[in-house]
Amino acid sequence: MGSTGIRPRELPKRSAYSFQTKRCLNARAAEYLPDLPDLTESQRSVREAISKICVKFPDEYWLDCDVNKRWPREFTSTIARDGWLGICMPAEYGGSALGLAEAVAMMQTISESGGGFSATSSIHMNIFGLAPVVKYGTEEQKRRFLPPLIEGKDTACFAVTEPNTGLDTLKLQSTATRSPTDPSTYLLNGSKTWTSTAQHANKILILVRTTPLNIVTTKPSQGLSLFYTPLDRTAVSVAEIAKMGRAAVDTNTLHFSDWRVPASDLIGSEGAGFAAILHGMNAERILLAGEAVGLGFAALRRAARYARERVVFGTPIGANQGVQHPLAASWCELEAARLMVNRAAQMYDEGCATGEYANAVKYLAGEAAFRACERAVMAHGGMGYAREFHVERAKY
Repeated sequence: MGSTGIRPRELPKRSAYSFQTKRCLNARAAEYLPDLPDLTESQRSVREAISKICVKFPDEYWLDCDVNKRWPREFTSTIARDGWLGICMPAEYGGSALGLAEAVAMMQTISESGGGFSATSSIHMNIFGLAPVVKYGTEEQKRRFLPPLIEGKDTACFAVTEPNTGLDTLKLQSTATRSPTDPSTYLLNGSKTWTSTAQHANKILILVRTTPLNIVTTKPSQGLSLFYTPLDRTAVSVAEIAKMGRAAVDTNTLHFSDWRVPASDLIGSEGAGFAAILHGMNAERILLAGEAVGLGFAALRRAARYARERVVFGTPIGANQGVQHPLAASWCELEAARLMVNRAAQMYDEGCATGEYANAVKYLAGEAAFRACERAVMAHGGMGYAREFHVERAKY
């Protein structure tokens, strides 16, 4: 039973290989799978099952993806094939009807396995992204959009941020206007930035303004509209942003001019997109926080292992309190963040207002993960910059 009290139709199907019980697979899974007694039975089942998939994608796989800027297609295909993309989607559309709490357990475990954000970012949008469609979409839209996403046939990206508009979402400048020659079509014009996975996505969830802000007569949040539509590359240019890290998963700037989007792809009512996007973003922030916690624990695990193995002057460096104390502090910070993330996910599943908690856990988990990764690099000394120890990828 999940925290919603809804019994899932079934756990996602997984290949026979993912359930192998060979000693080597179990040992590798156990290395990063500490017991978490506060989890529900459903969360534990998810955590155990997904870890057995993750062991097939070791550190060397993720290093290769990052070094060669290579999309982790083998990983995403396995996750899709085994049914995990529908973990919190309704059963009637092919999902498993589990909650955000189970999705957080899944994504934290993936990140904690060593894949980090290169792993989670490749499937992140498919897990949470269509929450606005689930809540605000028509029945026809749900049946048209959800099954292909759950099956992995569609890959979605998410476009809200603009070059001149970051957190101030109400000031978005990209527009959608009805075509003067075809009222059943909108023409989208503008730019978006920091849109991840757009090099590979075939669908996009995009927020634009349908009513100019200067003529909105009610709240500034009115006049924004949400569309989920094919990413038409004849009308949309996608330029990748060169980044410091997470090279396996692309991030992009989009420019579009007179991009024709069917009115049937409008999610909810025209002008009511802000409320719809907030519903999805609260889930996204909680999910991202869980991924950050997993990343921090992975870095901490590597640091502790190195501290036990690295001997200086005849003594493991982990025997020194100068090494122990920062790592112990990070464990406390990460565990506190994990507990708060889990609570926020449970609140979301219970239908509680989670705006404050979603923002808080994203901040708390992000800070805890950053410090853990930084301390892991420091604990490794000069080797913290060596790719073979896999902490420099976590840091950047």
